[in-house]
Amino acid sequence: MPADRRPESSERPATARVFFALWPPPEVADRLAVIADDAAARFGGRASRRATIHLTLAFLGEVPESRLAELAEIAASVQGAAFDLSLDRLGYWQHNHLLWAGGEMPEALAELQAALSQALAGNGFKVDGEGRRFVPHVTLVRKVPPACPLAAGQEMPLPALSWSCQKFFLVRSRLSSSGPEYLILRDFLLSDSHIA
Repeated sequence: MPADRRPESSERPATARVFFALWPPPEVADRLAVIADDAAARFGGRASRRATIHLTLAFLGEVPESRLAELAEIAASVQGAAFDLSLDRLGYWQHNHLLWAGGEMPEALAELQAALSQALAGNGFKVDGEGRRFVPHVTLVRKVPPACPLAAGQEMPLPALSWSCQKFFLVRSRLSSSGPEYLILRDFLLSDSHIA
């Protein structure tokens, strides 16, 4: 190597594993945690812990910590209306061994997710699953064994759980041996959709 060339630094900038999500109120999180525990006991797998139950809007993965403030600014510029979300069914995705809770997607949720993803992509952030149809769901059980009696794509009715979505959140995820740990970095208020 010529003397005038220095080796490139092997140090990479610090990164954070982040995503945007809806977070259920405590009473809904409590009920979903019970459903998750019951389903894991019945079908196998690892139930989501109550503190980690959420609905992902956009998963970004590892981003430089130096861009977290920029992420927050982008999200703050996204306009969205508050809405009610109802979860009334359980589903199973065989390809990734997940049992989830879901329901009909409110128009305001579809608009929020699309606007957020477009704003992120327009500012150079890569959103996981870009180009795929957004399917809102709350993961309840991971690592469900292949012998799960629920067929892939099959859904089971669930007594409806409703939550009022007034905010969305920027969340940092840290992986550990006991599962992910989530830290809410910032919240973003949705407008009151009931105002004329």
